[in-house]
Amino acid sequence: SVIDRLKAEGCDRILVVPLYPQYAASTTASVCDAVFDSVKRMRHVPGLRFVKHFHDHPKYIAALAASVREHWAQNGRGGKLLMSFHGVPRFHLDRGDPYHCECRKTGRLLAEALDLKPDEWILTFQSRFGKAEWLQPYTQPTLEQMGRDGTERVDVICPGFVADCLETLEEIAVENRDAFIGAGGKQFHYIPCLNERDDWIRA
Repeated sequence: SVIDRLKAEGCDRILVVPLYPQYAASTTASVCDAVFDSVKRMRHVPGLRFVKHFHDHPKYIAALAASVREHWAQNGRGGKLLMSFHGVPRFHLDRGDPYHCECRKTGRLLAEALDLKPDEWILTFQSRFGKAEWLQPYTQPTLEQMGRDGTERVDVICPGFVADCLETLEEIAVENRDAFIGAGGKQFHYIPCLNERDDWIRA
């Protein structure tokens, strides 16, 4: 409906920005499919451009790092920063999907921007379901193990989401917090997504 409206308003060039920082066939490509489905019935198709990904864009990384620093300034700093990304089945990686590599690059760049040592951060994948193997390590078992190992505080951020949603506010900030505390952890701090931050919007 938005593309129809833009075309009716005279737009002949449209830039589509899927709000998935890391490219995956199941997310970014599905947006492209939906856009193409909407224009294939048009006799006069507007020019279309797509942003494929922005997982390593300097301003995206800078906004993430600023959000973490601000959280630490207000709440103190934990001993470990856990970066949790949405998971996908392992066979996506095996078939050439770049998602796993782009998540790892985002994590590495964010850790570098924050001057974190290798033992001060960890990257995991959430939202696993079904019997197939998904990208590992899995977020909840990792948090439970950290609790059992005596990690008293963990700070968690979800750099694969630009806005908070059910998977960040419920799955991570509630369910995974409970799992960490239940396994012996003391403090669980969820760092909000970028949402409407000015530095993110400018980026």
